[in-house]
This record gives sequence, structure tokens and C-alpha cells, in this order.
Amino acid sequence: MKLLLDTSAFLWYLNGDSKLPKSVVSAVRSPDNDVWLSAVSLWEIVVKHALGKLPLPESPSSYIPTQRKLHAIDTLPLEEPAIVHLAKLPEHHRDPFDRMLICQAIEHEMLLTTSDVRILEYPVKTFWG
Repeated sequence: MKLLLDTSAFLWYLNGDSKLPKSVVSAVRSPDNDVWLSAVSLWEIVVKHALGKLPLPESPSSYIPTQRKLHAIDTLPLEEPAIVHLAKLPEHHRDPFDRMLICQAIEHEMLLTTSDVRILEYPVKTFWG
């Protein structure tokens, strides 16, 4: 499987949060799967951390790359085809970060790993155990 972690799933994975289903944890850990964190999620983390809404043990600029490498999670850059796909999405969901993750998952044929049920209204494949 090609999994694109949404921001919450990534952070819950790092923290061992019980909100993350065991099947998602297993899928992220499985060497048979390719697991990705979007540059969009890093952007969201940096913004929320700067606003004081997301405490982290270190600055996002060092913490996130270190954790990605430690857990063998690749970076998915934001590229033009995914951005252009945004114009095709209906307005079901207003969160700009989630909307871009949806576009990236569609463009790269990935499963978006998310607990957000509003995302199910879009033509994107998801995985949540």
C-alpha cells in the first residue's frame, strides 16, 4: 500500500496515541508499505506550532525530519499537478491543508490515512483500519 498520513495520524503515530487504530500502526510499520508525510503536513505543523497550538519537544524544523527518518516515512513534496487538482474539488471541506492532502492522495494514487469523516465525501481512497 501507498499510505499518505494526514497530519493528525502522523502526530498520533509519533506519540503512540490510542486514537490511532492498531491496524494503522501495523500498516505504517510494515516494510511492505510505502508511507509518506506531505510537505503540506509539515507546513501545517510549523504554522500550528508557531501559533502555540501544537507543543512539540523540539522545533518542527528538527523534530519532524528526525522522526520521519526514525520511522522510515518519506516526504511527499507539493507539486503542480496536485495543486491544479484543487480546482476540481467540491467545497465539502474547508480546511486548506486537508484539501491539499486529498489532492495529493488522488494525484499519486495513495490511500489517505485519516480519521476525518468529512474526507469520505471526496473521491479519494482512505485507510483507517
